[in-house]
Amino acid sequence: MTEHRHPQSPIMDHCPATLPAHAYFDADWYRRELRTIWARNWVWAGRLNDLKPGTMQRRQVGEASVILCRTAEGDVSAFHNVCRHRGAELCAKAEQPMGKLVTCKYHSWAYAARDGRLVAVGHANPTQDFDRSKHGLAPVSVKVWNGFMFLNLDPQAGDLEPDTGLSALDNWPMDSLVTGHRSVNEVRGNWKILWENYNECLHCASIHLELSDLVPIYKKGIMSQNEEPDWTPEDDLRPTLRPGAATWTLSGAPCGPEFPGLTRSQREAGFLFVTLYPTVFIVAHVDYVRAIAFEPLGPELTRVTAEWYFPQETLDQPRFDAAEVAAFAKIVLAQDAEVVELNQRGLHSPAYSAGRLMPEEYAIRDFDRWVLREMETSP
Repeated sequence: MTEHRHPQSPIMDHCPATLPAHAYFDADWYRRELRTIWARNWVWAGRLNDLKPGTMQRRQVGEASVILCRTAEGDVSAFHNVCRHRGAELCAKAEQPMGKLVTCKYHSWAYAARDGRLVAVGHANPTQDFDRSKHGLAPVSVKVWNGFMFLNLDPQAGDLEPDTGLSALDNWPMDSLVTGHRSVNEVRGNWKILWENYNECLHCASIHLELSDLVPIYKKGIMSQNEEPDWTPEDDLRPTLRPGAATWTLSGAPCGPEFPGLTRSQREAGFLFVTLYPTVFIVAHVDYVRAIAFEPLGPELTRVTAEWYFPQETLDQPRFDAAEVAAFAKIVLAQDAEVVELNQRGLHSPAYSAGRLMPEEYAIRDFDRWVLREMETSP
């Protein structure tokens, strides 16, 4: 019984209500999320070393199309993807070459890629009442952390706040890691269901057979040692992976050299999850790192981008296959996608208006509360 657990156990002593069913498919609810949650928080935009100098990429952040620019000198900037002349889109492809200027294809208005100031107006001859300084590109905040780029539409953007702190990945050589494999899929489910699925392991024993074999505690329907009924803070930490396994691969064996800067406890844990709502979670292993990003495409459709990052020396190994390393996590992602879509379909039942969370689903309760807080003030 939960009442006998240690006071510091995260397991709840009650079963709170879930979000209402319509929160996962109602168009008005979804629109409010885009204008609050997705417009005010930092949104993952990939790896800096995947944005080549002299290139701009188009990104979607909530309701806004954004251009992410990297000059030949390496400066990174971002702007709303709209010309200040008559509203034409500036970047029409996922990625385009760019010099020092971002030039509108329609009428050749041109902007400095570094700071967005208006440089030229093509063949037009503006009169004296036209102030160039007031017609630069609308900026979007950019932040680079551990080699990852993040965008924020809020002019008063706050700090980037991973759940485990900004220093969580300091022992991994994050800036030097290279993207070795990428997988992009569309899941027919609301983005919040993906996060809720991430935040509990009651489904692990029945859905994730391979994962539960690699991480034995998952077979109990819990995510960590402090969720066990007899846990106390004085308990010694136990290795997380099955005996003989060191990482998340099909065999459990490292795919290359292990990172030399990790502590003993980090090696014994076998993985570290770092979460940044609403956009991405990063998983650091002893031999590689991966990121899983969620992008809402509609009330019931989410793009899931998964990337795997390696040291260059690992990628240079003879016969190394990054896709083979990714195969294990891709099994888990496919299993999750199936149940997320099952969940999404069921929410439309006229017999369901809301549910109840189980005591082990405390992280879903915390996530749902975060969603509601973020939506409290709608612009």
